[in-house]
Amino acid sequence: MKGVNKEEEEELLGQIEIWKYMLSFTDSVALKCVVELRIADIIDRYGKPLSLAQIAANIEDAPTPELALLQRVMRVMVRRKIFSAEKSESGETLYGMTRASTWILRDTKMTLAPMLLLENHPIHLNPAHYISDCVREGYKNGTPFFRCHGHDQFEMTGLDADYNRLFNEGGGIGGSLSEIVRAYPHIKGINFDLPHVVATAPKYDGITHVGGIVGRPIPEKTGKVIIVDHVLDPEGDEPFTDT
Repeated sequence: MKGVNKEEEEELLGQIEIWKYMLSFTDSVALKCVVELRIADIIDRYGKPLSLAQIAANIEDAPTPELALLQRVMRVMVRRKIFSAEKSESGETLYGMTRASTWILRDTKMTLAPMLLLENHPIHLNPAHYISDCVREGYKNGTPFFRCHGHDQFEMTGLDADYNRLFNEGGGIGGSLSEIVRAYPHIKGINFDLPHVVATAPKYDGITHVGGIVGRPIPEKTGKVIIVDHVLDPEGDEPFTDT
């Protein structure tokens, strides 16, 4: 850096690093916003880049859209290469799809949108404010999630309808298993998850939904292959290892 010595430069660079991490949450917030507004779906539906006004005009339940705020959100998304930006002949900015934005489409089977909304849900994020307490005191008063909500994560899915919906859409309703069975129709699958999770699962050809609790006998345990994903011990937060 010109005009500063080595020590001053190191101080400034260190400050820049902290500012970067301190404000990095804005990327997730902006990404959550465009998913909730279905902006990727709007652009994809037209099949071509759209102006800010065109995007705003197609947002559902938005009688008085704030274009200046939307522009700031889209600017962040363009810098992160979630959307592309190009100038029209009239000088207007047009926003288009990228390989990343195809993964936040809501109206498609292959999407990360439900998982993104789940990871950014207040119920999911608020326990982070209790991590330092657990470092000081351990888990004697519960995990960060329990301290925050008074329930563990699986209990919360049964208490909050919106959180339960996102939790189910993010996994647990047999989506991955259905793709395997669809590709190999001779396979018969059993989707095993918590009772209130499989209760909302759609019907898939060749798949039986079974409700239960990990650690207890699995009904109809006759499969040759068992796929286990994201399983925690019901008595704590360690990976479940008992088979």
